Amino acid sequence: MNHESTPQASEIDHAPIPALCVARVPIFNHLPSEALSIIADKAVMRPYKRGEFIHRGGDASDKLFIVHKGKVKVYRLSDTGKEQLVRILKPGDFAGELALFSATAHDSWAETMEASEVCTIHQADVRELLLQYPDISLHVLSEFSRRLSASEKQTATIATTSINARLARYLADQAEHEGSFCFGLPMSRRDLASFMGTTPETVSRKFGEFEEAGWIAQTGQRKIAILDLDALLLIE
Repeated sequence: MNHESTPQASEIDHAPIPALCVARVPIFNHLPSEALSIIADKAVMRPYKRGEFIHRGGDASDKLFIVHKGKVKVYRLSDTGKEQLVRILKPGDFAGELALFSATAHDSWAETMEASEVCTIHQADVRELLLQYPDISLHVLSEFSRRLSASEKQTATIATTSINARLARYLADQAEHEGSFCFGLPMSRRDLASFMGTTPETVSRKFGEFEEAGWIAQTGQRKIAILDLDALLLIE
């Protein structure tokens, strides 16, 4: 690749919003600046308030959407209406990738967790880009593989480990991700319960038990300080 054509940080910082959107997405950010400009011309940015839906289950899946600012939760609903959190999208993350390969309907809901800005690119435009830049397909497949692995790991964890162990492992992973033993939970306890396959009441009760044991300290609803990581990792 010609590195001289790759956008520099200063160029990205001063680019229009659609260009910022596409330049930070893993399936596009390897492309030269002229290709990013073509993609940016096809992208449309829209602001969303907290609690708005980007799509609902059953809606036509005919667009790729990219989170520019904010956070979006993607979840499914069971037959009984119970919410199962699939993933949380942050700036630079994308969804709707199945629309790149076939006409289908969403089987999930995408709802903003805070005020957000989202760029969308129509299916026909993305398919045209795939023909022009075949490398994009390889990056999409890589993301498919990563998400499938994460999904299988999450399913196995829920099926084979106790809620105590799941929550302890989650807190340890968050500390590693944040690079600190003190951090804020990236989601509400309701969403965390959905992700863990349990109830908000159980999450609160278990956190209380962890705190009473001296393993963590809580400040408000979101702030956690891990006091004894080794004890958490030994929970079965």
